Parts: sequence; C-alpha cells; structure tokens
Amino acid sequence: MSSPDPQVRAARNPEDPTPPEAGGGPDTTPAEETPPSVVPLRDSSSSAAPRGPVVAVTGAATGVGAQLTERLAASDEIKQVVAIDERRGECAQAQWHILDVRDPAIAEKLRGVDVVVHLALDLDLETDAAARTAYNVRGTQTVLTAAAAAGVHRVVLCTSAMVYGALADNELPLSEDAELKATAEATGVGDLLEIERLARRAPRAHPGLNVTVVRPAILVGGTDTALTRYFESPRLLVVAGSRPAWQFCHVDDLCSALEYAVVEKVDGDLAVGCDGWLEQEEVEELSGIRRMELPSAVALGAAARLHRIGLTPSPAGDLAYTMYPWVVSVSRLHDAGWRPQWTNEEVLAELLEEVAGRRTVAGRRLGRKDATAAGAAGATVALLGTAALVRRARKARRRL
Repeated sequence: MSSPDPQVRAARNPEDPTPPEAGGGPDTTPAEETPPSVVPLRDSSSSAAPRGPVVAVTGAATGVGAQLTERLAASDEIKQVVAIDERRGECAQAQWHILDVRDPAIAEKLRGVDVVVHLALDLDLETDAAARTAYNVRGTQTVLTAAAAAGVHRVVLCTSAMVYGALADNELPLSEDAELKATAEATGVGDLLEIERLARRAPRAHPGLNVTVVRPAILVGGTDTALTRYFESPRLLVVAGSRPAWQFCHVDDLCSALEYAVVEKVDGDLAVGCDGWLEQEEVEELSGIRRMELPSAVALGAAARLHRIGLTPSPAGDLAYTMYPWVVSVSRLHDAGWRPQWTNEEVLAELLEEVAGRRTVAGRRLGRKDATAAGAAGATVALLGTAALVRRARKARRRL
C-alpha cells in the first residue's frame, strides 16, 4: 500500500486522470517474469505441501505489500505466493511478476490464483493528484476485472477507516457497517471512496467474485501520511471546539488482519486498529508535545490558502481527521478470534520514535534551518508567517 519508487511513479502517465475500463491497452513497460529457476516454487505434489490457497499480492515489493508477502510465504496455511509489482522485491519464496497493475496482461499472471490482495496504491502526499487517482482507481479496476477473468474467487482490497469520515457527531466507536460519510477533501480519500464503490459493484458485475475491504485506522510502521506528519510538528495544532480521538493501527496488525481475510477466517468488510482510543489530552501527555489552539476559521483558512498556492501538500480537509473522531470497532475480527498485538500507546511511542528529528508545518517537511525557526515560533505562527511572506513576494514581483 506504500507509494511506488519515484522513478517508477515518474514513468506513469499523469495526463489521464479518468480511469478507463480495465480492458484498455497497457500504458507501461511490458510485463516481465522471474525465471522459474530463480524462484523456488513449492511442490504441490508433495504430501508435505500446504493445502491452502494460492495468493497473489500486488504492490509486493515495498511497504505493507512486502511485509504481507513475507508473512504469507512463511505461513503453513498458504500454498504459494505470487508477488506482483513494478520491480522485484526481496521475498525469495514468492513467484515474481514484474508489471504495472493497470496492464491487462495481469490477468494471465493470475491464472491459478485463489485470492488476490491488492495493495498497489499510491498515497504519497507529493504525488500529483490527477496522476494518483489515475493509478489508484484504474489499477483497482484492472485488478478486479482481471481477477474475475482468471477465475479468482476472492479479492481483498485495503482502503482506510478515513472513508467513514471525521464528523463531530460520529459514534465512538463506529460500526464496521456504518455509512461511509467521508468527502473527497482530504488527501487520497476521493480515490479510496471510488475504490469502495468498485468493491461494491464488482460482485454484481462479476458473479462468483467475492470482495473484502479492509479499513485500517491511522497506519503506523514505515508510513508517511498527513496524519503521521501531524506528530512531526513542534506544536500539536488543536482546533478550538473540536473533539479529536486517536486510534492507531500498526502494520503488523494490518498484515495479520489481511491474512485472516485471505484464509477466510472472517467475512464482510473489516475495520482494523488497536482496541479503544486516546483522547487529545492523553496524546499530548504521552508525546510531550504541547498544543497550539486556534479558532476553526483561522486554522482551516490558513491551511486552505497554503495548499492552494502550492506551499503544502495537505489540503484543509486533512485537518478534519485531527478535529473529530473516526474511531472504528474491530468486533468482526474479534469475533473471528483476531486480536491486535499493539496498543494505541505502544503505536504512538513507535510513531514518535520514527519521526524524531523531523519537523513539519501544515504537512510540509522543513529543512533544519526552517525547523529551528518553526520550533521557536510555533507551528501555526510559522504557517501563517509563510503565507505572509509569499504574499509579499508576489506583490514585489508585480511591482517589477
């Protein structure tokens, strides 16, 4: 689910934000297979061979995809792992296919596969929004259509609990079956909502294809999102009158939940996260980071202006997820016997360790010199001061 390498992402066509049907022609490099002599396959004829499913993982070279590929390859419940990505990863036990998930040739690579876990998503804050949508939505379309054509019986998609929306009147926690009330105003959420729509439509368009959607809370463990960058700020921005509640999900727990879905220990759409949540005051006490409280109009207005002029990658919609609760119940997984191995407190501690030394204002990473100034002035003062500097610079250029 991590963003592909910059070299790979640059090769994508950013001029086609509208996802065509999966039957369209490929727009990437030709598919390439790892020679069988290089990739050790499990011998299905052996009496000791696992009797479980053959599982394909897209986005298998990096991030969550790489971790899940290793986990499934080591599992006695999985017969074989087919890894698909735009470059080869490190798991030697998997059978690798090198291609873009938007390439219809992926259908041939899925022959004989029982379950597909689609994790090839680009959620990078720095990616052009139109190019990101073209990749995420078109890739999911292609994978669903190719899976149906290849006779795959289950596809597991991974979105985010952000699709429920961050709203002042949200229940604590939200049921897995709660209405998806998010809008497309936050980074990547529009893509995720479209993927959810494709997931609902796929079983009707392709009878016999089952689709499971897994929705993690704030994902931590080698991830870089607007929500993890929130903890890189010298002060934690708190919008006056808001009621944030923080629930995290470690990538280890996400991978174990995905495995539950793969081996069909649980059915239906799933939310994944630590049990319970942390109030804002608890987060501040545990992190040791002081708050900077601002009126809603000031915080949202400044964030919108800075994003509009291109100074920050985070739109104002990202702030809603730091203002209002979107905590999810994990009862469906609990009923199946799954338990998170991490607590919210433990995940927050790991996140703080990961981001130590980084400084971010309104989603934009600062250099060392900028970070010193931001630390002295406070995150919001730096944010507003940056906007003022830009306005002065523009006025000066107009006078020349």
